[in-house]
Amino acid sequence: MKKQIMALAATTVIGGSVFGTAASASSYTVQSGDTLWSISQKTGTTVDQLKSSNGLSSNMIYVGETIQTSGSGSTAAASSNGTYTVKAGDTLYKIATAQGISVDSLKSINGLSSNMIYPGDQLSTNGSAAPAKAASAPQSTQAAAEPAQTSSAPQGKTLTMTATAYTAECAGCSGVTATGIDLRNAPNKKVIAVDPGVIPLGSRVYVEGYGEAVAGDTGGAIKGNKIDLHVPNNDAAYNWGVRTVNVTILD
Repeated sequence: MKKQIMALAATTVIGGSVFGTAASASSYTVQSGDTLWSISQKTGTTVDQLKSSNGLSSNMIYVGETIQTSGSGSTAAASSNGTYTVKAGDTLYKIATAQGISVDSLKSINGLSSNMIYPGDQLSTNGSAAPAKAASAPQSTQAAAEPAQTSSAPQGKTLTMTATAYTAECAGCSGVTATGIDLRNAPNKKVIAVDPGVIPLGSRVYVEGYGEAVAGDTGGAIKGNKIDLHVPNNDAAYNWGVRTVNVTILD
């Protein structure tokens, strides 16, 4: 599918029309189409305040994630016993920054050999706990933009890739992928464009920071260790920018 790569900071809001409601006076649950800018407008804050309150290092947020809106806390605050429960959208960098430690220290404390973490994992933040474990009982079903994931690390060949993002709504895009997936009718579907010589079309993959997806598209600029992630709208594509991620080929 012909598409353009979004790698610049967004200057306008292009999102869905579904708006959520605040979970309480000081928090808000992210809904489909939300951006940090739209949430700041609904809660009387600023994007910078939201990022500071929630320990965010980028503008990427996920459906179902709870955002603090009062500035009283951070989504990456540790509990009193020195542990932290991973939430949708968390990264080791985000958690480590909020705790005032390095990513390497956080990985060493928890016996992690990669940067992959999953919602429900328990991380020690003070060096006194055992390696990270999954929560014993899952919470409510994951929202569409953050698919349900297992507590164990995905198994398979892992590659380090440069990842950009695109949307089916871009100018000149047909909305139909190289394997026939109509993304205009499935805006939340997790699909990545790949070089078939590196990742075969049809493969099921896990992309760090994006989730489980299918290798269902190609692109003229997608050669070698590069992928392009489908996201619901232009705002999400701009927010993603260009990242280096681990991609695990599941099957």
